[in-house]
This record gives sequence, structure tokens and C-alpha cells, in this order.
Amino acid sequence: MLNTPAAPASITVPPAARHAEGVSNDEFRAAMSRLAAGVVLVTAVEPPLDPDDPGAPAGEDVGMTATAFLSVSLDPPLVLVSLRTGSRMDELLEEQPLWAVSVLSESQRHIAGRFSMKGRVSDRLLFADIPFRRGEYTGAPLVGGALATLECRTEQRVEAGDHTLVIGRVMTAAVPSAEGGPLTYFRGRYRQLG
Repeated sequence: MLNTPAAPASITVPPAARHAEGVSNDEFRAAMSRLAAGVVLVTAVEPPLDPDDPGAPAGEDVGMTATAFLSVSLDPPLVLVSLRTGSRMDELLEEQPLWAVSVLSESQRHIAGRFSMKGRVSDRLLFADIPFRRGEYTGAPLVGGALATLECRTEQRVEAGDHTLVIGRVMTAAVPSAEGGPLTYFRGRYRQLG
């Protein structure tokens, strides 16, 4: 009896799930990762648990890193941020119309990473060692050293697939820091220009 090597077992890899349109999640994600985007921190203040009870705990500051943020209109001044439907920020901005945006600089990569972690600790602890001031219109944290800050009031919410597009009217805008370049997100990583 001859010892012949067995034929190699064929490995079957299931094809990537495709949508009716023909593009898979992985293909779409890979294509969109080639689009460089600016990085911002979206912040808001959660309302107190019981606004009628002075002894109730105060609302907590909430923050979220976003790369899907853009200018929509000059007159009136409108911006748009895309939030994952059902995320903490999406749910908060559904009840709280006032929010703020800090455009992060290239030296603030640690802030972007901190507020984009899954399963993170409470936002109160995340803000603990970050210098910020409170917005005069929203009361939301505005990060020190940001290239620009905006305070917004929600004008419209649009459901779009698995995200909510929140369109906000800009109530205040400032350019507190002209130092450094922007923090960008490209091919799944935070990067600097240049």
C-alpha cells in the first residue's frame, strides 16, 4: 500500500455579505477610509435627572469624537454631524438641542482617542484632565487648544440608514488657537498634515 499524501483540504471562505446594491460593508468601509476627514469633539451637557429637585445629581458632560462633520450653509450658518443611531450622543441630542464642537489640532490625538473608545469609563472621568471652558450659549465643554470652537442649536434631525444626521445652527464661533495643523483621520488612523 502506497503512502500518498492526501489531497489538501479545500478551504471555503464565505463571500462578504453584500447589500442589494452589490457593495459589501468591507468594500464600502475600505473605499471611504481613503477620504481624509477632520476630527472634532462633539460635546453636550446631559440635563439633570430631576430638574425640579435641587438635590438631584447635576447633568454630566458628554463627549464624542466625530469625523463626519461638515459645514452645510453660510446663511444661516449651519453644520452637520453624523451620529450612530442609538449611541449615547444620538440619544442625548434627541432631548438636548444645545451642543458644541471643538475642532481638534494635531497635538490633540489623545483626546480623539479617549472619546472614541468603546466600553469606556464615564465621560466625567474622561474630561478630568482636559483643559476646557464652558460655552456661554450651550454650557458645553469647549476644549482648550482647539483650532476652532462652535456652539450649536439643533435645527433638524434626519434618519439616514444606521446614522442620524444632526443639523445645527451655529450660535457662536471662535478661533481660539492658530497654533499647529488639524488632526485628520485617514485609512483608519489619526494623522497630521505634512
